[in-house]
Amino acid sequence: MPKRSGKRKRAQKEADEEEAAGNAYTGSAAGPDAFRLTDECHHYQKRREVPWDIQKYWEQRYSIWSAYDDGIQMTDDAWFGVTPERVANQVAIDICEVFPDISTEKTTIIDMFGGAGGNSIAFALSKRWEHVISIEKDASVIACAQNNAAVYEVSEYITFIHADSFTYLSENASSIDKSKTVMFGSPPWGGPGYSTDKVFNLRTMKPYSLQDIHKVCSGMDFALFLPRTSDLNQIAKLAPQDKKIDVVQYCMEGASKAMVAYIPT
Repeated sequence: MPKRSGKRKRAQKEADEEEAAGNAYTGSAAGPDAFRLTDECHHYQKRREVPWDIQKYWEQRYSIWSAYDDGIQMTDDAWFGVTPERVANQVAIDICEVFPDISTEKTTIIDMFGGAGGNSIAFALSKRWEHVISIEKDASVIACAQNNAAVYEVSEYITFIHADSFTYLSENASSIDKSKTVMFGSPPWGGPGYSTDKVFNLRTMKPYSLQDIHKVCSGMDFALFLPRTSDLNQIAKLAPQDKKIDVVQYCMEGASKAMVAYIPT
């Protein structure tokens, strides 16, 4: 079969995104309303198939997804932002311990930047939430997330929303019960270049700054998954009066992978 031209692939991607835009999916990946995997979704099996700039991530695939061989799908860009499985599972535990009223009052967790599903799947696996909502604006990435949730047998516990998180949260503000909702965000950090910064400036984080995220999460407990070198002074300024912010560094094999700031209401 001849290869598709770049123009045809782009046209197909745009058609897939248009069809999926604004849709929500809940349930089995085999269901008729499932988001369709696109040409951007891959399950690489051999190193020679993998683009050079993501080969080091693919080589760590089993620490990112223990069930990788069972059919995990990823877009090439998603490899840069997915949370390793062990870290995601620990965050899912910690978020319930840091915010102690979760077990009695909070029933919904919203993953603002759902990506390929790492954190959303961990929240579903924890079985601590009545509702796990995963928002992702890229049609191919959300298709991967839904597929990956099915691999881990939790797709029925996650509501997938194909939308820009800020637009979705703004348009649905009146229906979100802030007293029962916790927000989680693992925002894009502006590309791999973040790792060269001695102290990472969260005010200039692209495309969403710390202030942008704080504003939309106002009135709710929220946790942010951030670069390990993030400016702690900037985070501390978000602390509500008479309350503290817990900041936890998450390490694998003796090295910090990222930090999470747990910011109370």
